[in-house]
Amino acid sequence: MKWPFVISVPHCSARVPEFIRPALALSDPEIVESIDTGTAEIFGALPAQHVVCAQWTRLVADLNRGPGERGRNGVIPEKDYSGRRVYAELPPLDGARFQNRLREYYWPYHDRLERMVNQGEIRGLFDCHSLNAVAPVEAPDAGKRRKDIVLGNNGGAHGEAAPGLWRTTCPSEGVEIIKQVLVAEGFSVDINFPYAGGFITRHYGTRLMARDQFAVQIEINQALFMDEEHNKMVPDRIKWVRKKMARCMEAIAGIRFF
Repeated sequence: MKWPFVISVPHCSARVPEFIRPALALSDPEIVESIDTGTAEIFGALPAQHVVCAQWTRLVADLNRGPGERGRNGVIPEKDYSGRRVYAELPPLDGARFQNRLREYYWPYHDRLERMVNQGEIRGLFDCHSLNAVAPVEAPDAGKRRKDIVLGNNGGAHGEAAPGLWRTTCPSEGVEIIKQVLVAEGFSVDINFPYAGGFITRHYGTRLMARDQFAVQIEINQALFMDEEHNKMVPDRIKWVRKKMARCMEAIAGIRFF
């Protein structure tokens, strides 16, 4: 029995199309740093009704940005999260070349998500990411250690609607329920800090809420499954975290927020 969720994993790849690689100013190890490490192994392996994982690095096209977003942190980013220039030339693309990049590497993912969230058995969308244990220089909480899990519904510290933001993408009561399920499994949890949800959560969540469904962004701390000294995933820890997350998702699947 699969859970009635869509799981989106938009930052799990380091692949770069061969013809684009010469345009990048980053080394291969620096490109790998753009991955949300562990997200494919944890979230991509869960038995949700639909799971979609990125095939290409976010440096080619960031799937969690709006198609019209330009600049430093745009859909084709100019800087990475360490503040390094991504492309040798800035801006890297314009006009038809920009639209061609989106057509090849951005819209196929969103076309799949669109089909998935519109299927009748779906109750919600989880957009899944991972966090560095200590925030990098480009992050809102630069230099600080993070909680195990950060939930985002585009609201305030308790999931409530917050001034200056878009509408929330999951009821505050629902976010608190998800938090309590995670806490009961032993995770420490923040809500909407340092990230309240990106384009995927906002774009799809607005429509899902109108249908008594929801969208929530999940960020998981890499310290839970990484050997921080050697910067490597530990397979036994990955399995442990995946089992814990599966128990949480199973519990959430049995709860109605509306």
